[in-house]
This record gives sequence, structure tokens and C-alpha cells, in this order.
Amino acid sequence: MENQLNLIAKSYDRGIDFGRRGIDLYEDLPEHITNHPNYPMFQRLKMEGLSDSGRKEIKDYLSPDINMKFIDLGCCLNLMFNGYDKWLSTYHGVDISSKTIQLLNEFVAKKKLAIGSLYCGSIHETPFEENYFDIGACVGILEYFEKDFVEKAIVEAHRIIKPYGSFVLDIPNVNSPVFQITMLIEEHLGRPDKFNMSSQEFNVMLQDYFEIEKTEKVAGMIQYFLSCKK
Repeated sequence: MENQLNLIAKSYDRGIDFGRRGIDLYEDLPEHITNHPNYPMFQRLKMEGLSDSGRKEIKDYLSPDINMKFIDLGCCLNLMFNGYDKWLSTYHGVDISSKTIQLLNEFVAKKKLAIGSLYCGSIHETPFEENYFDIGACVGILEYFEKDFVEKAIVEAHRIIKPYGSFVLDIPNVNSPVFQITMLIEEHLGRPDKFNMSSQEFNVMLQDYFEIEKTEKVAGMIQYFLSCKK
């Protein structure tokens, strides 16, 4: 687990370094990826600007309001690029990449945003009190981990979200041709996907912690819209 966390941190740190220089690592992929028969579908979705984290459906479901605290687990740059800075709720972000957190702090200072906190660390061990958050999300993260870590992340999310709080997360749709390309890209970027569960197994894991209100298939992933059980 620690090795995988380190790989993910280093990979995203590297992505931030290249991004500051104006280099998009997704634009320089090897031929075994770009020549794959499923790559055009992936590229088309990317050109259409489809973002798992930036979907209107997430905001509609969470209904962020001025008196709510929102936790973004594995936040990446959602605050900068997916409109989370416009939400009325108080933003808190957690990410394993120190350079991601550094860039977000720079963004917050430059835009003079009023947020809650930005924490560099793993999503399975956060510094927050029990039942602290009204709403939360964990999108594009669980695909990197095997079952044991995924369960720890679910338990932690359950701990810090209030009873009946709304939570959105996603897991890979392993049969999707788009996810097959995503796996190749993530491997190339040095952060291989390790998710090793069926959706049925994941549903069983969730049942003691969250009520599944609906699911949607999006760009190679399955998004879950959940209510926190207590």
C-alpha cells in the first residue's frame, strides 16, 4: 500500500512540474496506446471536455449550500478546473501529492478564496473529526487501489461524513473500452490501476456504510450517489 501511495504521489508531482512548463503528459503518449483500437473513443471523450469530477450531476446531487462543509477526497485540481471554487459550501481538499496541494494553495491565495483546508495525505487517514462534513466526493481515486485499501477509504469517508450526508464516488467499469485505455495511460504515467473488485463485491462492501441511491456509467467509470448510514 505504501509503495502504491508513493507511486501515485510521485506521478502527480511530476504532472504538476510538467504542467507548470506548459506540457500536457496526455499529449505525448506511446504508440501502443495511440494505436489501440479503443483510443479514438477515449480521445473523443477528452475533446468533448467530459470530466468525471466536473459533472453537473455531482453538484446537483450534493446540493452544496452556504452552511455546508464539503470534503474532496483525492482532490487533484478540482478546485481550479472543475468549478468547485464556485460552490457555496466550504471546501476542504485532501491529496497525496504535495505539489498538487502547493499549487492549490497558490490558486487560493491568488483568487483570495475563502476555503476550509487543504491537507496533503492519504484519503484513508484524514485529520478531521467524526461527522464533520455534510457532503463529499471521491472521484477518480479508488481505481488505483486494491480491495483492502478501498475498504479503509470507505470506512474513513463514513467516519467523517455526517449521518445521511451525501457522498459521490466512482470505481472502474472494468468492461468499458474507455477504461481499458485509461489503464494503459495510468500505467504509462507511473501510477498503475490496482482495483481488483467486481461492482457486486463493491456494492456488498458499501452496504454497512452507505445507502446506494443511484449509479451512473460515465467515461469508463461507475459513479455512485450515496447517503451515509450511521
